[in-house]
Amino acid sequence: MKGEQREEQGPGPEPAAPPQPKEEEEALIEFHRSYRDLFQFFCNNTTIHGAIRLVCSRHNRMKTAFWAVLWLCAFGMMYWQFGQLFGEYFSYPVSLNINLNSDKLVFPAVTICTLNPYRYTQIKEELEELDRITEQTLYDLYKYNSSTTLGTHPRGRRDLQETWPHPLQRLWAPAPPSGGRGVRSAASSMRDNNPQVNRKDWKIGFQLCNQNKSDCFYQTYSSGVDAVREWYRFHYINILSRLRDTSPASEEDMLDNFIFACRFNQASCNQANYSHFHHPIYGNCYTFNGKNNSNLWMSSMPGIKNGLSLTLRTEQNDFIPLLSTVTGARVMVHGQDEPAFMDDGGFNLRPGVETSISMRKEALDRLGGNYGDCTKNGSDVPVENLYLTKYTQQVCIHSCFQESMIKKCGCAYIFYPLPKNAEFCDYRKHNSWGYCYYKLQDAFSSDRLGCFTKCRKPCSVTSYQLSAGYSRWPSVTSQDWIFQMLSQQNNYTINNKRNGVAKLNIFFKELKYKTNSESPSVTMVTLLSNLGSQWSLWFGSSVLSVVEMAELIFDLLVITFLMLLRRFRSRYWSPGRGGRGAQEVASTPASSLPSHFCPHSASPPVPATSPALMAPPPAYATLSPCPSPSNLVGASPSAYTLGEP
Repeated sequence: MKGEQREEQGPGPEPAAPPQPKEEEEALIEFHRSYRDLFQFFCNNTTIHGAIRLVCSRHNRMKTAFWAVLWLCAFGMMYWQFGQLFGEYFSYPVSLNINLNSDKLVFPAVTICTLNPYRYTQIKEELEELDRITEQTLYDLYKYNSSTTLGTHPRGRRDLQETWPHPLQRLWAPAPPSGGRGVRSAASSMRDNNPQVNRKDWKIGFQLCNQNKSDCFYQTYSSGVDAVREWYRFHYINILSRLRDTSPASEEDMLDNFIFACRFNQASCNQANYSHFHHPIYGNCYTFNGKNNSNLWMSSMPGIKNGLSLTLRTEQNDFIPLLSTVTGARVMVHGQDEPAFMDDGGFNLRPGVETSISMRKEALDRLGGNYGDCTKNGSDVPVENLYLTKYTQQVCIHSCFQESMIKKCGCAYIFYPLPKNAEFCDYRKHNSWGYCYYKLQDAFSSDRLGCFTKCRKPCSVTSYQLSAGYSRWPSVTSQDWIFQMLSQQNNYTINNKRNGVAKLNIFFKELKYKTNSESPSVTMVTLLSNLGSQWSLWFGSSVLSVVEMAELIFDLLVITFLMLLRRFRSRYWSPGRGGRGAQEVASTPASSLPSHFCPHSASPPVPATSPALMAPPPAYATLSPCPSPSNLVGASPSAYTLGEP
């Protein structure tokens, strides 16, 4: 029967062969199923030293724990060192490079001033009233009388005070309070101009008030000489501001009346080698080898014979006695494009002395940007350059003070350039400018104006280191014939002798000059080298190992994302989707089911159903394993009719 059955079943289809296992195809992008698989794969295949110990020692938990702790410690130390290296890089440190060069040098500009702003005989009329009250003040305070003007002008000091503002007064400095003694108030002591106290307790000064006299203070000095000079200078500035419109007679003081002889590199100077300007305090000033010089002087040899040599007149016959208290000349060495700040960088020459100044050039190049707070040309500094010259920090600071002076006091300080639409201070027009100026000067000194913060250092600076030597000139044995020649050729007064002449020599000590330049201490190449050294020290690996670490981190993130996505779908999508799926299957007729549910069955025609039956009961039989074709031969049509009762 088995054979008959086999023969009967012969014409039928042969049973399907069991499916053969297929090789797993490799996808384009694959990720590990778990963290454990990822970690095991990484430790077995990475080039980082010590990582494989975490896998090969997994049967020995103590070794696994030891290598895990050691690996994590090395990893932490390495990234701590990374943090240190990145912190050092982003602090932008600099290194100072010193280079010594030797070449022909451009001779710097040299400015020389007479120390006398005007001839006293030419400005005496304007200063007559000021001199008279100054001499009366000296007599009242110190019983000093050296002028005959008091006899010819017998006006008392009280009468002079009525027409002259800000009189100079003697103030009493109160002693520290003691025990039960009453102490005089500062206000009462200030009003007492003639206290009977020891001269050591004196202070000399003058009172300054604001516009409405609501606030006043005394500008005081412990030295009477300083007080008289400053007070005289304050009033002289007001007089000078009224003389600015007239051309000063000091223009007639030609170069020959001040400089007897001038030679550079053993050749005589000419008028094209210097330029002239007038300083309110230092008088006529002459700049040699300045920016206006068509051919700049060059020094090809060091030494006193290859520099600038000047013979100067230092007579004081016509000086303003209460303003010019020193004799000689004022000298400053500076760059061609820089203004001469005689107050800041100048020095005085002594009469009857030959002053020899040797120079040594130095250059400094700073790094700007993140490496230092400097400016290349001052265009990014929020202060207008009033000097119209090369940017320097002094130029910026003085311009900043002048701007603050105009803004707060309403007038310009006469020692600094005058901006447009401004005028110099004069207490006839601005009666409280002195109060404003001294208050502003105090704020400037303490940097409350912000000028030192605004004015950044220039990135490139050229300076000259000076050293001076002095000798008596002319000597005792040679002074007779030298003075005789000066009197014959330069109209020099022989009676002045040594007090009326001085000699100046300025030269390069050597042609070697030092250049100090800044460079980044840690560049990007240095940073990468240090990072690679630390990576090799702690893990003995290379850049490709860094890529492996990046790949590990990326895989960790992807696996974490997929796991979260799987959990989210199982929590929010599966329950609702299962209920809706059952309803969809229940409402789907068998004829519309996909063919893969019953691949071997041919559904017979289904009779039409009643129009009232919209949702037939689910064909659950179609969800079970599909019947074989032989079982479908004798089946009645009613088995497939879903709508019949």
